[in-house]
Amino acid sequence: MTQPTSPYEARPPSARRLLLATMIALAGAALVLVLFVLPAEYGIDPTGFGRATGLAAMRGPAKTFEIKDVVGGNESYRDVAVPDAGEPVPLPNPAVHQDEPQTYTTRTVEIRLGREQETEMKTALRAGKMILYEWHTDRGAVYTDFHGHDPEAGDEYWVRYKEQNEGAGNSGSLVAPFTGEHGWYWLNYNDFPVVITLTVAGYFDDIIDYGVHGGLQ
Repeated sequence: MTQPTSPYEARPPSARRLLLATMIALAGAALVLVLFVLPAEYGIDPTGFGRATGLAAMRGPAKTFEIKDVVGGNESYRDVAVPDAGEPVPLPNPAVHQDEPQTYTTRTVEIRLGREQETEMKTALRAGKMILYEWHTDRGAVYTDFHGHDPEAGDEYWVRYKEQNEGAGNSGSLVAPFTGEHGWYWLNYNDFPVVITLTVAGYFDDIIDYGVHGGLQ
């Protein structure tokens, strides 16, 4: 015997109802984006709702991180007009030469890292000042990240010069692109302790030791 169909039996939604529900959901998402996300995250407030509710103030002023090219530009020295005979051609970027009131400084430090220990060692450099450096371990390889940042710009603003996932040493030079702290992060991932010897020579103001952290017993 066939059972009568109940008028309250669930029926699949029609295509029209699905389209209407989708349009309502999209409209709601767009409203949240315009009223809340854009003012708070990007400072874009087309309706004025963000200013009225204080959401726009959450983002705060935009930060910038200026990097000056203190060594580049001289590759175009041949394009400079040749002066009178016997006169030198002016460098487009004369900052490659700097007089210093005192001789350069040389310092050597040793850092002992146990298993899974990490440390940072930074040189305080003014923009355009140069250092030569060399570091090596007594055994094994470590992870290192040679980078720089301006403390006044915030911790999220930093630049990387060189990264080594496995390295037992490195040497090179740096001309500081901005005034700040420029140096090394090391992580010892070995099952044994290592000693890192770092030598820095140049016109740095100080060497900042952030200490040793972490480690396994």
